Amino acid sequence: MSSWHISDDLRERYLEGRLEPAQAMSVDAHLGRCAGCRAAVPYEKDWLEASWARLEAELITPRLSLSERFLRHGGVPDHLARLLSATPTLSRAWLAAVVAVLAFAVLAARQQAELLPAFLIAAPVLPPAGIALAYGPRVDPAHELLAATPMSGPRLLLTRATAVLAVSVVLAGLASPLLPAPPGLAAAWLLPALAAAAGCLALSSRLPVPIAALAVGGMWLAIVGTGRFVGDWLAAFGPAPQIGYGVAGLLLTYRLYRVSAK
Repeated sequence: MSSWHISDDLRERYLEGRLEPAQAMSVDAHLGRCAGCRAAVPYEKDWLEASWARLEAELITPRLSLSERFLRHGGVPDHLARLLSATPTLSRAWLAAVVAVLAFAVLAARQQAELLPAFLIAAPVLPPAGIALAYGPRVDPAHELLAATPMSGPRLLLTRATAVLAVSVVLAGLASPLLPAPPGLAAAWLLPALAAAAGCLALSSRLPVPIAALAVGGMWLAIVGTGRFVGDWLAAFGPAPQIGYGVAGLLLTYRLYRVSAK
């Protein structure tokens, strides 16, 4: 396009629909103020306004991320899908770190069966760590903006924590069959993980989320460490402890429900 008018070549490509959106928008803008160029192309006011709106929407509307498209396809409401896809913990860096930790633990266990507890110990820590990085002014660039919405506070934390827990459990669940252990033992991390996530959320009503996550992680390591005194690192994953994790998870989840319902 020349300094003042649309060139013949540009006009032909415009009429054939072969222009990029930004170029087409520039042509539309010029047609809106240049009577001479309008006379050389089919021009209707309603058509131009509709074309402008379509191009503006294509340029301004952000492209949906892969996770947001997946959530919407699964029936998640648009606003909630946008909120969850913006969760800092669910970034590629965090997901890559989780996969790396699980892969390392699995490879170590397959190389030396005595290292199986490394996977069982690490898996329950992932959800609280993810929750700590999913909410708060220091980790979420959009925290101040979201704080002014109806989704702020405990509701936002609970929503993002649920997403983090689901992703962590799925990834650990996919890795579990690769462990050199019976199915029951390979899945012994699940109830501790659910109890740890519920405990982190329960403590977050009184403590900052990162401190709550550290406290839960410390308690979990202390529980596992008791196996050292009985000479069996797997003692914390036996039937009786599993019942305790299940009961604790249910009670903490019920408490969260009561708090969120207020």
